[in-house]
Amino acid sequence: MDSQVISSTYSPLALAYIGDSVFDLLIKRRFVEKSNMQPEKYHKRVTAIVCAKCQAAFMDSKKDLLSEEELEMFRRGRNAKSHSKAKNASLAEYKKATGFEAMIGYLYLSGRTDRLEEIVDAIMEMAGEMNEK
Repeated sequence: MDSQVISSTYSPLALAYIGDSVFDLLIKRRFVEKSNMQPEKYHKRVTAIVCAKCQAAFMDSKKDLLSEEELEMFRRGRNAKSHSKAKNASLAEYKKATGFEAMIGYLYLSGRTDRLEEIVDAIMEMAGEMNEK
């Protein structure tokens, strides 16, 4: 789908809703492909990466990896008025995570799977660094 059509057709929160599911699935797939463990262990490892705190940390530390178009979609999602509240994150982290997920949803609907994989690589690398500390 055309980038202009996506950004004018879908609200930032709709993109974040799609992006949340896509990102969760990409991370789950990555763990299943690279390891064999019990479902509870998968869940614990995946949850640590798909949480708002990790997504916000990615945006804080790796924002320079993103294109201007990706940053624009992030800003639109971050600034959207959400009617839900953060469960295990600060409001700032929650807003950054919403922006991150909106960007992921945008990339997915644009068919940019290679770019999604690059972002997953970067966040997995960052999460590995976080686990080592």
